[in-house]
Amino acid sequence: MSNAATTTGRAPSVYVPSADALGTVLAPGTRPPRPSALSASLTFGWRALLKIKHVPEQLFDVTAFPIIMVLMFTYLFGGALADSPRDYLQFFLPGIMVTSVVMITMYTGVGLNTDIEKGVFDRFRTLPVWRPAALVGMIIGDVLRYILAALVILGVGLVLGFRPGGGLPGVLAGIGLLVVFSFAFSWVWTFFGLVLRSEKSVMGVSMMVLFPLTFLSNVFVEPGTMPGWLQAFVKVNPVTQLVASVRAVMSGASDPSSTMWTLVWSAGFVVVFGVLTMYRYNRR
Repeated sequence: MSNAATTTGRAPSVYVPSADALGTVLAPGTRPPRPSALSASLTFGWRALLKIKHVPEQLFDVTAFPIIMVLMFTYLFGGALADSPRDYLQFFLPGIMVTSVVMITMYTGVGLNTDIEKGVFDRFRTLPVWRPAALVGMIIGDVLRYILAALVILGVGLVLGFRPGGGLPGVLAGIGLLVVFSFAFSWVWTFFGLVLRSEKSVMGVSMMVLFPLTFLSNVFVEPGTMPGWLQAFVKVNPVTQLVASVRAVMSGASDPSSTMWTLVWSAGFVVVFGVLTMYRYNRR
């Protein structure tokens, strides 16, 4: 309190803006325009990248883990399953690329559940932006992680002797199919991230789903060597279709049936789990 107010015994004056002044400050024309759905989603995607910048340990699962997987399976099983590790690598690398990228899609649900538990998404829901932008942006940020993981595995494979018969176009087509499927599959984990109570629960359920899908497939061996009852599951496994399509385009061939089923599975994941995720998110 000022000396003058103390001397006179009167409270200090408080400025009260006039109605005209309020009208000027809150005039609709001075408000910034509402961001578009794309702009809001890209902003939240940038937030996901900033989280990686401040916690670079998050990149372990897209760098060190894929390298370990390639080296371990190539030299552990290559000699037993093929004439040499290098020959096995030609068959194996597209499959382990799919396995590594598909497995890290679960971190989308884990990250979402963590943000919800910390109250971050409660703040996002009050912002004047497209409501699903936070979810879509998170997945867009994760797509860059998928691309990085695929490039790391490809780089290690090239060093070890992998030579894609389809050249650069085949490699780009294979990574494109993988990213499309992984983007769609991420919506499964966003739903689990919303309905489960903790990040440990999300991770536990994700591993129970991912291990059968990735290991009971054509990643490591041809399905023809498996028992008949197991082949029935492997043939309808979406990961099997994805691996077959990626393996075909990277080798310079084509597998229209597997590619079609990969795109059908991707569309199905987005339609079913995208709708369920939005419904659950809007009712939280």
